[in-house]
Amino acid sequence: MTIRVGVIGAGIMGADHARTLSRSVRGAEVVLVADLDAGRAAEAAAPAGARSTTDPEALIADPQVDAVIVASHDATHAALVTACLAAGKPVLCEKPLAPTVAECQTLVDLEGDRGLVSLGFMRRFDPGHVELKRRIAEGELGEILTVHNISRGVRGAPDATNALAITGSAIHELDSMPWLLGQRITEAAWLSGRKSTSLAPAGLQDPSFMLLRMADGMLVTLELFLNADYGYVTRCEAVGERGTASFTESPLLAVSSGRRRATEYPADWRPRFADAYRLQLQAWIDSLAHQTATPLATAADGLRAAAVAQALLESERSGGAFVRVAYRHDHQESRARA
Repeated sequence: MTIRVGVIGAGIMGADHARTLSRSVRGAEVVLVADLDAGRAAEAAAPAGARSTTDPEALIADPQVDAVIVASHDATHAALVTACLAAGKPVLCEKPLAPTVAECQTLVDLEGDRGLVSLGFMRRFDPGHVELKRRIAEGELGEILTVHNISRGVRGAPDATNALAITGSAIHELDSMPWLLGQRITEAAWLSGRKSTSLAPAGLQDPSFMLLRMADGMLVTLELFLNADYGYVTRCEAVGERGTASFTESPLLAVSSGRRRATEYPADWRPRFADAYRLQLQAWIDSLAHQTATPLATAADGLRAAAVAQALLESERSGGAFVRVAYRHDHQESRARA
């Protein structure tokens, strides 16, 4: 069975998804690509032999489209996922599910128990993350005491803000840490120190530091540095009572010249997570073909990550204090007690 996919958004991620689906994923066919820029839509559609349009709503409604990927601007996610739910079509939405907790909650409620929404937290399919999770689960490192994360990029968006850094970048760790450790984040704090003034825009504290308190009391750290300049890096080290485990950095190239040997970093996240994206897309397509539950992150996972992001935003506004994460069940229990 071939799943006919429509891709909304022909920017970096949308074009990459269209290319990966058409070249590397069994059982998938890209049939339509939508982008507000007609030329960009046509360019992304061409390698797959797909049609293109400037109307995302028409793509969702097209009878030749079985499933939809939403890879457009974050601000469009809620409306486009809503349209997919109204059409009864499975959708893989790039992170975040929506910019706010309220929007995420609305989408979870609209979806109900239909299982139509999958979320692009691709680190769940990254071989390094999967192997680290296995070793933690099997107790190889002993009791896990803390986890340290570093996320650095070459250059962030010129209009990046602290809020966008949290909801658009740190959001990955806000999902991967509960998934990796098998427990929720209960408190979060956002801290700042010395700022990069030469590369970071005015509204962005870069680097920033985040502390995540897990349900068992464990403290997890994250350094987020969007304008690190030297290359794209994702690091994660789990520290246990009997040992530690961390990703090995795999450079694209080792260069020997002028009596020096050097390794090169990728310019962005795509080379680092190419396998994760491919494996995630294959898992999604297989689940649709076999009509099984999505093995990807769900809308509920997106809501939980958004709740942690909201706590970090509140901490940023309050000078770095720990803020309790308000999950939906917390609100329900508060109403019940009242």
